[in-house]
Amino acid sequence: MNAAIGFQVKTRSDIPKVLRKARRANIESLGHAGASIRLTAKRSIRKSPNPAEPGKPPKTRRGQLRSAIRFAVEKNRQRVVIGPDFRIVGQSARAHEFGGRYKRQRYPKRPFMGPALTKTKDRLPKHWAGSVK
Repeated sequence: MNAAIGFQVKTRSDIPKVLRKARRANIESLGHAGASIRLTAKRSIRKSPNPAEPGKPPKTRRGQLRSAIRFAVEKNRQRVVIGPDFRIVGQSARAHEFGGRYKRQRYPKRPFMGPALTKTKDRLPKHWAGSVK
């Protein structure tokens, strides 16, 4: 005895809804990634009255550089910007990160943002895993 089973399937595609959810999840994941990199950078800067050795993260006397590290998610551009707030520390952070002159003194490279990104880069994809729901 041959029995045929028939069925019908209706599918519905709501691409705009999926894109909205993906965009929202990306913005949230960018925020988590920015916070993770910022925290790693802040933890690398220690308080000390003495300057750090060249090539090591800078040291801070009052904690101003550490507290100036911020991040912001640019929703329209779908990106995160992380780094020291210029209004708080001015050019000093740039002189530490890349080396250069600041207040008539020569600063050797004492990077802290680049190494923070390098240190956290392997963990970053986890912020996006399963984020679209």
